[in-house]
Amino acid sequence: MSDGFLYESFRGVDWGVATADAIAAPPPPPPERGGHFRQWTDDVRELVGVTPDAHRMVAGWPRLQPDGPGAWDRQALDRCDRALDSLLALGLRPGLTLLDRSLPPWLEASGGWLARDTAEHFAAYAAELGRRFGDRVTRWITSTDLAGPTLADHVAGMYTPGRGIGRAGLSTVHHILLANGLATQALRAAGAGGRIGTTVTLVGGYPATDDPFDRLALERLESWTNRLFLDPMLLGEHMVTEGDVSPVEATGCVHPGDLEIIATAQDMLGLSWHTPFRVTAPENLPHVLPADKCQGTLNEVNRLLVGLGFAITPFDDVETTAYGWPLIPEALADAVADLHDLYGDLLPPLSVIDNGMGDLDLVDETGHSDDTRRRALLRARLSWLGRVIARGVPVCGYEYWSVLDNLEAKFRYTRLYAMAVPDHEPPPRPPMPSDWVRGGAFASPAPSGAATGLTLVPTGPRAQSVGAP
Repeated sequence: MSDGFLYESFRGVDWGVATADAIAAPPPPPPERGGHFRQWTDDVRELVGVTPDAHRMVAGWPRLQPDGPGAWDRQALDRCDRALDSLLALGLRPGLTLLDRSLPPWLEASGGWLARDTAEHFAAYAAELGRRFGDRVTRWITSTDLAGPTLADHVAGMYTPGRGIGRAGLSTVHHILLANGLATQALRAAGAGGRIGTTVTLVGGYPATDDPFDRLALERLESWTNRLFLDPMLLGEHMVTEGDVSPVEATGCVHPGDLEIIATAQDMLGLSWHTPFRVTAPENLPHVLPADKCQGTLNEVNRLLVGLGFAITPFDDVETTAYGWPLIPEALADAVADLHDLYGDLLPPLSVIDNGMGDLDLVDETGHSDDTRRRALLRARLSWLGRVIARGVPVCGYEYWSVLDNLEAKFRYTRLYAMAVPDHEPPPRPPMPSDWVRGGAFASPAPSGAATGLTLVPTGPRAQSVGAP
């Protein structure tokens, strides 16, 4: 596809670069700063003829309020001031993320996202940063990931062994959504300029076969990920099962008026995208995954998922990254199009804000980045996304991480998620979080004779598909 098509498709898209910096923290030495920002900026300039001028960083709540509500670290606040002023002096537009998974220790000690009060504390924190920095920040992201601190940590126990408590942990989903609504309102009340939004981890993929039950399995996966967070934000209601029960509301965490706060309008919605999934119905696993290819890690993950009515399997004959992620350039565009099919005009403008080309395969034997291959993969991904934009899906921004960001998460979990390993490599055996091994974090007793799957509650007539051809 020509660069001319890319340029026209992305006219008006806000280009930026994400970093892993927490600006409340002491800055790293100069040689460690800036190089990857320039590298990815050069990629975008080469492919679409524009120079990204947005630069997103994390405020660093644990460093700004280490000792309790109202107890601010003045030196950390000063570092934030200097960092924002430095970006503006360089002609860059600062974007500020308020939460990147970690809470201050005093909040963790009082229950973290299991405690409703955390949402109120987060709103107060957002209000203060809005008051201090609102005249300089051009885009606010309340959280870099709604699923990580909640679904992954307190439900599945992926981060801290012993914290996964299964469905009882779904109250954290409600609390972080409540925090986002309250923080959005607090930033606006503080007079903060710029757009305000949050980030959801976009999950998508393809049915493993033409069997209708595999298509249903994919919809179940998307319900327990995309819809778990977006139904409350966009529809004002929590996702329900086929028994007309909301797993989130069943925890008893929802108070009158909460869902109206959660549905506070967002100026934009950030999408974090990592890898597509190949999804099958549990009963079809023996057909799509021969016994000699079953790996311990695959079985462990699917022990959690089959109780929800789906399982994931490797893609056949698809090239993968060093982490086992399948290289399917159209997958991001297809997932964005599916999201638009589901919610239509209810979606706010979309910004792909966490998409990385983080793959050590893109570094040559000398340790230098393989610019040609990296840009070819990025061009292919952007070409498909450009077709979706040309058909009316409101993508308003795009930025991505460098190869060195989020390494801990990549090394521990990405190959676990992807389920695909090149034939010449031994099966990966990353450390398995203890909670994943004890019968399934999502397991819950069901009444005798009750169905365990999901009935997907329609959000309205689905629009004609706008997916890339």
